[in-house]
Amino acid sequence: MGRKVTIFTGQWADLSFAEVAQTMDKIGYDGLEIACWGDHLDVKKAAEDSSYVEKKLEILAENNLQVWTIGNHLAGQCVGDRYDPRLDNFAPEKYAGQPDEIRKWAIEEMKLTAAAAKNLGVEVVTGFTGSPIWKFFYSFPQTTEAMIEEGFDQIVELWNPILDVFKENGVKFALEVHPTEIAFDFYTTKKLLDKFDWRPEFGINFDPSHLIWQGMTPYLFLRDFSQRIYHVHMKDAAVSLNGREGILGSHLPFGDRRRGWDFRSLGHGDIDFDEIIRELNKMNYTGPLSVEWEDSGMDRMYGAEEALNFVRNVDFAPSNLAFDDSMEK
Repeated sequence: MGRKVTIFTGQWADLSFAEVAQTMDKIGYDGLEIACWGDHLDVKKAAEDSSYVEKKLEILAENNLQVWTIGNHLAGQCVGDRYDPRLDNFAPEKYAGQPDEIRKWAIEEMKLTAAAAKNLGVEVVTGFTGSPIWKFFYSFPQTTEAMIEEGFDQIVELWNPILDVFKENGVKFALEVHPTEIAFDFYTTKKLLDKFDWRPEFGINFDPSHLIWQGMTPYLFLRDFSQRIYHVHMKDAAVSLNGREGILGSHLPFGDRRRGWDFRSLGHGDIDFDEIIRELNKMNYTGPLSVEWEDSGMDRMYGAEEALNFVRNVDFAPSNLAFDDSMEK
């Protein structure tokens, strides 16, 4: 179909923005989904300094790349999460161990992200919301319905003022439905959209890799939430249960062969991308297909090139006629 193919720069944040742009241009990508960490994008500077934005756009243009989306997952996580020391890795060092200060920083950071997106000419921001109730996902000790409702209501209370700023800037926020988020599967996504009263500034960054290992059928998720799919990640995952391996991962790191599931480079997992493309065609999604490359068992340069070729090959256009039209008299 010729949708633009981008790559998310979050997994390349050890390289400078210029290095990533040069690398992805050589491989053949159409653009970048720019991560708001490393030196890739400082949202405060992008919101307030036009020369900073111009420099970023110059680097993209010099490397024949465009930008349709930016991603601020780390700050977004800090907005809604119940604090633990891991969040110190996402926030400025001066706020380490200070949950209230981390949250204040994160809320402001997400508001600045909306302005930064507008200045870059971007209409969609991908990211996370965090979750104050993820640790309750298994109901022991017993979890009450009131605790769950309070968690969802807290996310809405925290995020509605942020989404108001997104609205002011003409930008949409696309939550990557993902374990550890308030919405991590079908029913939690439906509940969250209902809680937000389906306000148009809030939608979904579809990533099938987070659904497949939970036992969900990704293309059905697309079908059911087609009106709120604002961005698409192309990422694969494989489930490999053999009687010992557990679906919850056993506290083993990604890449450990004993895990019951793991992320895979595109085409090396269990996801049916043919059905996903058919569903995207049906819903007339014309945005970018963004490779989020994560495979601990593969060289990332090899993977980035192979993934681009995979997406180009799998992305077919819908038919503009019925196959049996030619049989009519």
